[in-house]
Amino acid sequence: MSEPFVAQDAKAPLPEIPGYRITRVIGHGGMATVYLGTQVSLGRDVAIKVMLPEALADEVSRRRFENEARTIARLEHPNIVGIHEVGRTAQGLPWYSMPHLPHGHLGQRNLTGDQRRIREVLRALLSALAYAHARGVIHRDVKAENVLFDEADRPLLADFGIALRRGYGTRVTMVGLAVGSTAYMAPEQARGQQVDFRADLYSVGVLAWEMLTGELPYKGDDALSMALAHTQNPIPRLPPALRHWQRFIDRALAKSFTRRFSDAAAMLRALDEVPQREGTGERVVANALHTLRAGSRRLPPVVWAPIVLVLAAGAGLALNVSRDTGAVDDSAAASLAGAGQTAAPGPGGASSEPAAAPVSGSAGEPRAAPVSDADRHLADAERLVRAGQLVTPAGRNAFASLQAAWEADPEHLRAPAVADRAFDAVATRARPLIVAGDDRSATALLQAARRYADTAGRSDSDALRRLRAAVAEAVETRITDAAGNVDRDAALASLAIADVIGLDAPMTTRLTRQARAIPDLAALAKRVPGGARVVRTADGVFAIANAPVSRADYAAFVAATGHTSAACRARGSVLRAVAPRTWDNPGFEQAPSDPVVCVSWHDAVDYARWRSERDGLSIVVASVAQGASAPTRGDGPAEWRSDCAAACKERIAAGRIKRDALDSRALDPRRGYEDVGFRVVHLP
Repeated sequence: MSEPFVAQDAKAPLPEIPGYRITRVIGHGGMATVYLGTQVSLGRDVAIKVMLPEALADEVSRRRFENEARTIARLEHPNIVGIHEVGRTAQGLPWYSMPHLPHGHLGQRNLTGDQRRIREVLRALLSALAYAHARGVIHRDVKAENVLFDEADRPLLADFGIALRRGYGTRVTMVGLAVGSTAYMAPEQARGQQVDFRADLYSVGVLAWEMLTGELPYKGDDALSMALAHTQNPIPRLPPALRHWQRFIDRALAKSFTRRFSDAAAMLRALDEVPQREGTGERVVANALHTLRAGSRRLPPVVWAPIVLVLAAGAGLALNVSRDTGAVDDSAAASLAGAGQTAAPGPGGASSEPAAAPVSGSAGEPRAAPVSDADRHLADAERLVRAGQLVTPAGRNAFASLQAAWEADPEHLRAPAVADRAFDAVATRARPLIVAGDDRSATALLQAARRYADTAGRSDSDALRRLRAAVAEAVETRITDAAGNVDRDAALASLAIADVIGLDAPMTTRLTRQARAIPDLAALAKRVPGGARVVRTADGVFAIANAPVSRADYAAFVAATGHTSAACRARGSVLRAVAPRTWDNPGFEQAPSDPVVCVSWHDAVDYARWRSERDGLSIVVASVAQGASAPTRGDGPAEWRSDCAAACKERIAAGRIKRDALDSRALDPRRGYEDVGFRVVHLP
């Protein structure tokens, strides 16, 4: 929740909300009180946020709050905490209900040292923000306390309570203070200036710093000093072990929003470009191990192994040593082998496997000659895993050698360990392929792994479970990215790769539910009267109507609401009284299918709001950028656009205006014009 929680009078009466049983207060702040309750009809626990009387003092602000809450409720994304229902208490106070997530927030977790998990959290938040920003919603209060976790430990962005939708302005103040949490607040927001979605990206940058270091980038004794630090202090420097993140942080925390990432998608791409590095201690031991091997081939392991162990102890690493020979265990040595190379991460990581040194044996040490065909095949399999030849070329790859070893000796004691290394290598290789959409290459890897697992009875091994977990994570990343792009077909297509490795039923069900929750844009376009076409741009995805709103459609709105439309004359014009013009009498003949004209910009907004409520969709007046994608006719009227000019005292009309043949101009939004109609856009 966005408010800082403080104690509340325990004797204060609980609100009465039909359909809900209120249990107790779970949070209280300057704008609202949050209650734990049960939705009686469904028997589910919910959190109910009830605004305080002083927070929304007049009816206009309360209605605007409710409209915004309904807009936010349409944000259906796997990493956004949604809104179930909006209403008013018996006392007339606005409220909304949302899922109750009792598993804590990001501020209660210590992720320092776990860069893989930090990347997962950042990726989820940026995907959620990309989705919200594409729909005109700016969060304005991204902070650790608003990143909650569900039962599957997924991060979800919560509390869009002070979010703003484009078209209503971007500046909100209360008692002269900028709304938001100053510890995460962008400089322009702290100064009370206009903000856009890049303020949210700045807050994500603060979260990234906090997760990496365990503390905030700027500190202050109070909210004012904290805000001044964000606006004046230089961007801090990360410690050496985290210096590979500095470029990402510098751009995320840029004082000027023009120097930050252009959007959440760009920030996601930059996140993927941050190098994935292991700790310096592991590199020291790896280099020492390589040097000792290269320069002391004739020395027995009992001489050089203690040196490696001393270095490992100083670097805080644990290596297994054989009692009989003093040799470093295969798995430890293999993870450190290579001339100055970084070891490949575990399953689910994004790095490719390091190339193997031209040595025999699993750890690069000489071994006794194989005594059976199975031994020879397993030695080949280990070498091919290290060389990255998992499934190619045909007949000479790791899984072909594993299969040959199994056929020679199904009970060989070394086979399970070698197979597990191959499965882990597949997990490491397949995950980035799945995320990138290279299903063909990923399928070849997964099919080979599953075939061998079924043959050798290793389907329930820990390594196979790790592989399935890596695949599930990669598919979920694909679905999350598809949700950000509102690409339902891409999300559903990604489920095919999950079938290849055989995920369990609960995981498959969860991924399928996430994919199907993405709006079906093709179906959406069919619901638009007169048809629409789906458009994808850098600013988002939408369906724009093929034609302007017709007289017949507008007449249905007037009949249903009793709406009084603006006059089609200037206020000072004598003709306004002598010869009035209105939408149903514009001064010339029109058919019901012709575009409605003589309506003001405010009339167009009211029509869009009515259609939204009637159809259960998010419908707005088209912007200039959106209108550029609309099919036009040379003899059609100009059209109102949602963009404003002159401090929003005027609105833009685009298209050929008969009076001056301009392509666009700013007009008075309070009156109608006989040559200006409007067109609507449907947002998913």
